[in-house]
Amino acid sequence: MKLFVLNQSAFMATQLGLRSIRRVSTFCTSAKWEGGVSMVQGASRGIGLEFVKQLLEKNEKGHVIATCRNPDGATGLLDLKNKFADRLNILPLDLTIESTIEASAKSIKERYGSLNLLINASGILSLPDVMQPETTLSKVQKSSLLLAYEVNAVGPILVIKHMWPLLKDGGGSGTGRDVAVVANLSARVGSIGDNRLGGWHSYRSSKSALNQLTKTVSVEFARKKDPIICLLLHPGTVDTDLSRPFQRNVPEGKLFTKEFSVQKLLSIINNAKGHDNGKFYAWDGQEIPW
Repeated sequence: MKLFVLNQSAFMATQLGLRSIRRVSTFCTSAKWEGGVSMVQGASRGIGLEFVKQLLEKNEKGHVIATCRNPDGATGLLDLKNKFADRLNILPLDLTIESTIEASAKSIKERYGSLNLLINASGILSLPDVMQPETTLSKVQKSSLLLAYEVNAVGPILVIKHMWPLLKDGGGSGTGRDVAVVANLSARVGSIGDNRLGGWHSYRSSKSALNQLTKTVSVEFARKKDPIICLLLHPGTVDTDLSRPFQRNVPEGKLFTKEFSVQKLLSIINNAKGHDNGKFYAWDGQEIPW
């Protein structure tokens, strides 16, 4: 009987000690990542780089993970690293190579333990001597369709797949939101209901695919009661390398700076609620038809 009492006492002391350790660990983690942990995929230039910049500048305590194919050549990110050395982490990630996505997820888990925001900003519209937007059916090529689909739709969903456990663990902790947010940059031309001009087959269809995949993921997160919501965002026509060859016919006042567009999109992200899950918004907050 005495032996049982001694063992029970020792067990209770051990349990109390473990609870204290857990409390201290939880406190230290939440204090360490106060302001949240954000990831921007496709961060080397354009809108992605501007997201990194504004996330760092507007949240003095938040940490940002920026990924791109070639970090050593990402001069804009390296400049930000010099300014925000303690809060910016740059990792290699190639959307077309799933093992690099897995490696990034492992690195983020080891260093941060969780994520509160994932922004998929990569996109492909044209490449010299490789693919151009198709103005007519006769210009459609299988290679362009597959490349656009791989970069604009498949890649972002694979990123969500591997970051899912980190987002589920992070939720909205440290951010002022109730949930973690996945924000995929889509485009109004990906809307089937809004398509009145035709053309741009590869880009349109790949963004439509991204919309469907994201919507499907959002339904699964809701069904499993994961503290994550998914948004699709149209940034408008932004003055970047992606749009520059096609800006000639943009109406006056409709060509936005990166700074303006990202500011608007971050406002949507920061104010997102559970009922926004799976919705497709333009930069001005208006919902876009599927």
